Amino acid sequence: MESSGLIVRKQYMEIPPRVEYSLAQAGKELVPSLESLEKWGRMMQKQAYEE
Repeated sequence: MESSGLIVRKQYMEIPPRVEYSLAQAGKELVPSLESLEKWGRMMQKQAYEE
């Protein structure tokens, strides 16, 4: 995902080693689509339980 420009990886040269990840702008632009997909998945799951 880092090479696709979706996330940013920041490595700290510490002991113990530490790495932080955050969303890049392209990743932030995906959030509404992922939220819609989550909503759809929850709806489908609810329908499966009702059958």
